[in-house]
Amino acid sequence: MSTSHEIVEKNVGLMIVLIIVAISFGGLVEIVPLFFQKETTQPVAGMKPLTALQMEGRDIYIREGCHVCHSQMIRPLRAETERYGHYSVAGESVWDHPFLWGSKRTGPDLARVGGRYSDDWQRAHLMNPRDVVPESNMPGFPWLAERELTGEHTSKKLEVFRNFGVPYTEEEIRKAPYEVQGKTEMDALIAYLQQLGTVIKSKR
Repeated sequence: MSTSHEIVEKNVGLMIVLIIVAISFGGLVEIVPLFFQKETTQPVAGMKPLTALQMEGRDIYIREGCHVCHSQMIRPLRAETERYGHYSVAGESVWDHPFLWGSKRTGPDLARVGGRYSDDWQRAHLMNPRDVVPESNMPGFPWLAERELTGEHTSKKLEVFRNFGVPYTEEEIRKAPYEVQGKTEMDALIAYLQQLGTVIKSKR
């Protein structure tokens, strides 16, 4: 007489269905509770939305592929925290759409790079990385210093993020174009880099 276990093993279709049910149930048990935990749905204390200039810098960061070589996620392992600082927490990324955690580190993690170097250092590094880090294999981005921002779409970007729950005010959205006009793309990228990880860092 066949056991229920044998019936499942001999029926490929039934086994596939049961595997899908098991994986789905396990996934729900792991994922659903995260939607109700403040640690994963609320910003960390003291966090502020990106300024108009930082928002433009974030888009340049994505456009130039910086997230392909640099992660923004420090794992809670001693080797990581000793090198980069406090491990990353979910509350730092609740306003990121999309998040830029990354998974590949051709270059170092940037989750806590804000304030670690001066604006002048960042500018020199972006112009020609080997001027400040001789062993670097990062390409330079000198054209960023030549391109000026117009602010044409800046207000719209902030409006879109407000629809995602980022608390921008009407005044911040209205003033956004004027805050970036006359600034270069390099100014914007540096502004974005200089705020990375500073909320948690300030608590250490």
